[in-house]
Amino acid sequence: MSGGAKETTTSSLDLLWGTGERPSRGPKPGLTLDRIVGAAVALADAEGLDAVSMRRVSAELGVGTMSLYRYVPGKTELLDLMLDRVQGDSLAAEPAGPGPGDDWRTTVELLARGHLTLYRAHPWLLKVNEARSLLGPNTLRGFELCLTGLTGPHGMGLSDHETISVIVTVQSYVAGIARMELQTTEAAKETGVSDEQFWAAQVPFLERAMASGEFPAVAGLAADTFVRDVDHFAFGLARLMDGFEALVTARRTAGSPRD
Repeated sequence: MSGGAKETTTSSLDLLWGTGERPSRGPKPGLTLDRIVGAAVALADAEGLDAVSMRRVSAELGVGTMSLYRYVPGKTELLDLMLDRVQGDSLAAEPAGPGPGDDWRTTVELLARGHLTLYRAHPWLLKVNEARSLLGPNTLRGFELCLTGLTGPHGMGLSDHETISVIVTVQSYVAGIARMELQTTEAAKETGVSDEQFWAAQVPFLERAMASGEFPAVAGLAADTFVRDVDHFAFGLARLMDGFEALVTARRTAGSPRD
């Protein structure tokens, strides 16, 4: 890690965990780190992540750009704060987590649906490289809730490595579904062509293709195969949990101790 990257990471962690220095002089009355992060999140929600800059956020708050730098060193740190902020908002909006009597399937369901809701509320999250996400307080609280449900009395009984793999698998699945939804929405906005219009334009060509006999499997699909009200997300999530269930059952049958 370069010196600059290390300094940025430390600076972000100081801000996330409340250990960083606060401006000692010159801040505009009423301007706070919380307001700055909130304005940045609102801007990203409305116009996308590319719209977020220190200059633009300061304009939204009606202050000079330099006023922001008294609180946040730069956009990188601001983005780290935004990520933890939306995690906190998600935790506040959702139930506290699985109850004492809930099993691991409830935890997986809450994890998956919570992440889908988060992506739908903040589509810009899909544009963020989260390979090295910092563990701020809200992110860590969410992680703690998830682990508690997966490893507690009604948990999966898997090794720690396997438990993390379960979380990664579920989150990757949800991100894929959310990305498909986002791309569908963006395509309609960018082209001015609705989904219905897009597929209707292909009908004459598809009808000729089906009549040719070259695509019997496609031609044999039911007429309602692609209706929009099919919940592909729920279907896929249920199949994932069925797969996890098979592993959990095998571990319990074999009596394998958890790492």
